[in-house]
Amino acid sequence: MTPLGAKLRALREARGISLKEMAAALNVSSAYLSALEHGRRGKPTGFLLHRIIAFFNVIWDEAEELQRLAEMSDPKVTIDTGGLTPEATELTNRLRDNIDRLEPEDLRFLRDELVKRSGRKR
Repeated sequence: MTPLGAKLRALREARGISLKEMAAALNVSSAYLSALEHGRRGKPTGFLLHRIIAFFNVIWDEAEELQRLAEMSDPKVTIDTGGLTPEATELTNRLRDNIDRLEPEDLRFLRDELVKRSGRKR
């Protein structure tokens, strides 16, 4: 499941809306919406994302959060480490090989550490 998929499911369930009802309202198939929630589809188009935001009638902060989550929800990532340090290539390959073995708290730690360290002044 992607970050966007988890948020959509939470919003939908909190409002008591079925997958089928939401799909019909957005004029997409239930299969597509299910795949979007489960991370088997990439991020939605900007047009569909705006329709989702309008469907849930969320406040501005939550709409921005949905847009941010959509940007972080590509389930098929390719990382080109050409021209980077050997450490970058090793880190990328270790993550590829081990991500399915990490616990959610480990993933949160690594994500938060990356966000913190990538924001440092160079």
